[in-house]
Amino acid sequence: MFESRSLSGPAAAVQEAYAPDCLVLDVAADFETLPPETAEELGLLADGLDPATYPTEWLPPDAPQILRRYAGTDFTIGTPGDGTVVWSRQTTPPTVLVKRRAEGTPDDFLQFLLAEAFVELAVGVPEQFLPFFGTSYTDLAETTPTDPADTYQLAAALFDAWAGLHTREVFASWDPDSETDPATALADVSGTESVGELPTHPALFDAWVDAGDRLAGRLDDLAGEIARGETTFPEATEYACAAVKHGLELPAPFGALDTAAYRDHGADFAVEWAHKTYEQLEE
Repeated sequence: MFESRSLSGPAAAVQEAYAPDCLVLDVAADFETLPPETAEELGLLADGLDPATYPTEWLPPDAPQILRRYAGTDFTIGTPGDGTVVWSRQTTPPTVLVKRRAEGTPDDFLQFLLAEAFVELAVGVPEQFLPFFGTSYTDLAETTPTDPADTYQLAAALFDAWAGLHTREVFASWDPDSETDPATALADVSGTESVGELPTHPALFDAWVDAGDRLAGRLDDLAGEIARGETTFPEATEYACAAVKHGLELPAPFGALDTAAYRDHGADFAVEWAHKTYEQLEE
């Protein structure tokens, strides 16, 4: 099921600089969540397993079953919406998993996805949105008029934006013309001391910019799409939050998510923003 992946090119350089100890494995199948018995096979490759568990009080009574599994004692790797590359700190050392569908992914973009995983490990963002929200997840469910699936989608999007407020500074520093060097950018967003010199990665910077350019087309009319019923609010939020990761200019009401206030206050800010925005949509 799992096979060690040999890296080359810029992704290999980023792993060496940002997450040198992590395992990088190909997975022989696509998945949203690995079955626990399959995930436990990672114990044959890693030095140890440390399954994450979280208090049931963090979950509303109607929370999706996948969140209950993730919070419970099952060894749960991956959740819906994670994309082609998944990482976990539930193994020692951390593991980056490349799904089978990566075989059809353009190499430049796959290099970017791998680099993003290494940077997320380096800056210390949580593995999934549940530990980010904690007790605030029930607040999000209670203060927004959404069903459990929409609350899940909204929470995942908001977490994606918050993580992007950290990682994008690192990607921006990979521009050879950037005034911020990569070591300073990493220290700023991870809250650690500078690790010394780190190289720029022009090809990955270009891939990061290109991925953002592909999102830009729909941003200006997101509010109109919601008003016309062409896009749900959680879907629009997912799109806008993906754009936050690339530093794109966001239309109202999403611009509030691209702020230092959100980066600093996290889940509480996200819940308050969602509550106020839903109130405005219902007026």
